Amino acid sequence: MPETHRSGDLKGNAPEDRQEVFRRLFDAWHARIYQTCFRLMGNPQEAEDVTQDVFVRAMQAYDRFRGDADPGTWLYRIAVNQCLNVRRRKRRLQWLALDFWNEGADETTVLRDRSGSVEEDLQQTDRERIVGEAIDALPERQRTALILAHFERMPYKAIAETMDCSPSAVESLLHRAKVSLGKRLRPRLDEL
Repeated sequence: MPETHRSGDLKGNAPEDRQEVFRRLFDAWHARIYQTCFRLMGNPQEAEDVTQDVFVRAMQAYDRFRGDADPGTWLYRIAVNQCLNVRRRKRRLQWLALDFWNEGADETTVLRDRSGSVEEDLQQTDRERIVGEAIDALPERQRTALILAHFERMPYKAIAETMDCSPSAVESLLHRAKVSLGKRLRPRLDEL
């Protein structure tokens, strides 16, 4: 896990202190924030774009950082919100576009067809594809909680802070996500 930078370390006074703090913050958290964005977006380029956006927004919001949360949790919250905003924007654009070539295709397929390469698709295993599709089909909050808990191994309290809800709400989201995944994956067990 990256080195934790508590508010005492995050709030330097001099401009060069601020730059050094952000360099350390970027070095410590970039890879994990990127992985989270990749899991939420499903596309490496989009994940990198959102990750860069996260750190730009963090720098812009630096003066508003209260210091009562761990900077990692603060960055995860920015990342999750950015990913959800981008996905919503894409969904709206898809509805507005007259896309006759993809009639009848589900949203996940349309988004992946537009953003993934043939080589990437060939490298992905059937198991990853099936599980990934099931995770992508979850409601946003369930998917976010599942990704933060399972892939990022975040404790419920940190997930709750990131998602701006209670730990019991996180537990409920995770339970519903697992039940929903079970229902989706059970008929496809022979493919797994």
